[in-house]
Amino acid sequence: MKRHRLLRREDGQAIVEFALVLPLLMGLLLGIVQFGIVFNNYETLTDAARVGARKASVSRFVGDNGASAVNAAKAAASGLDPTQLGVTVHSCPPGTTWGSTCTVDDWSTPGNEVTMTVTYPYQLKILDWVVKTGTLTSTTKERLE
Repeated sequence: MKRHRLLRREDGQAIVEFALVLPLLMGLLLGIVQFGIVFNNYETLTDAARVGARKASVSRFVGDNGASAVNAAKAAASGLDPTQLGVTVHSCPPGTTWGSTCTVDDWSTPGNEVTMTVTYPYQLKILDWVVKTGTLTSTTKERLE
C-alpha cells in the first residue's frame, strides 16, 4: 500500500515540466536575439547607403567617379565586416535604370540620380543550426547637385 501512495505524489511535476519547456523557450529567445542582430545590420546598411549617396550627390566636382562616396559608405558601416560589404554607386539621368537604359555613369550633369546600393550577407543561426541565409540590400537615391 505504501508503494501505491508514492506513485500518486506530484512533488517533481514542476521541474519535469520546466525541463520539457526550457529548450523551446531558449530556442525562441536565441531566435529573437539573432533577428535583432540581423535587423541592426540592416539599419547600419541603410545608414551607410544614405551617407554614401549624400556624399556622391554633393561632391561631384571631386572627379573620382564616386570613389569618395564608396569610402564614405564603408566608413559609415561600422561594426560590419568590410570584406563582406558590397558597395556600388552609379549616376544616371532621371527615369533611367543602371544596366538597361543607362550604361555609362554621368557625374557632370546636375539633376542626375545617384543610386547607392549596399549589400551584406546574413545568417540566422540558432544553436549553430542555420535557419536562413541571404543578403541584406539597401538602396538610396539622391539628386546630383
